[in-house]
Amino acid sequence: MNAVYPIFKRELRSYFASPLAYVILVVFQIISARFFFLYLQGFLHLQFDPSFQLHRGELNLNNLVVLPYFGTISIVLLLIIPLITMRLIADERKSYTAELLFTSPIKLRSIVLGKFLAALVLLIIMLLLSSLNLFVLTVHGNPDMGAVFSGYLGLLLLGASFLSIGIFASSIAGNQLVAAVITFGILLLLWLVGALSDTESSILGYISLINHFENFGKGIIELKDLAYYLSLIYIGLFLAHTALDSERWR
Repeated sequence: MNAVYPIFKRELRSYFASPLAYVILVVFQIISARFFFLYLQGFLHLQFDPSFQLHRGELNLNNLVVLPYFGTISIVLLLIIPLITMRLIADERKSYTAELLFTSPIKLRSIVLGKFLAALVLLIIMLLLSSLNLFVLTVHGNPDMGAVFSGYLGLLLLGASFLSIGIFASSIAGNQLVAAVITFGILLLLWLVGALSDTESSILGYISLINHFENFGKGIIELKDLAYYLSLIYIGLFLAHTALDSERWR
């Protein structure tokens, strides 16, 4: 584990040494804030709409603001995370440092884990920024904070799964653009595969990324959902390690 920290520090510094991290953070916050206030505006409109007076009991912040907000963030992560992970391995090849790095005494698993953790820190910063929008609800409303916290746990696991798949794609791609396209293609496939299934209990329903996220937004944390995301993270990192290990011995 001592070898992980230098890789983690190097990768995290490289993110913030270029405009990439700042652009991603600003764009993410602008988009998430815009949709949050749209959902909040819709909620306020329904409160004062006479046609909804009989259904006032169903008008709660979690169903009309928090849940749609989490859904929007998950889609934005689907679009942004390929941009975060595309450079992790592919950039090493572009800058001709891959051979030096992969033939160093540092174990491949430390390299993969260090790069993953650096990207994970950037993801956590993104989620923390998005939580500032929900702070408005805690000041002026009374949302179910248990559902809020479980929703963010789900977003963290979902985003970490995206990152692991992105690292794998970057490990097999020849350049950053190809890595981003491969990552987005795999994520979109795993996202949409649930639409091909009528039930979550089927095989297609189980491997769907979004099906396992829905419970977190409702404040429900189930072992099967935790196991799914943790397994997907492990598989992505394992495949990245395997791809790099086979490249090392060519």
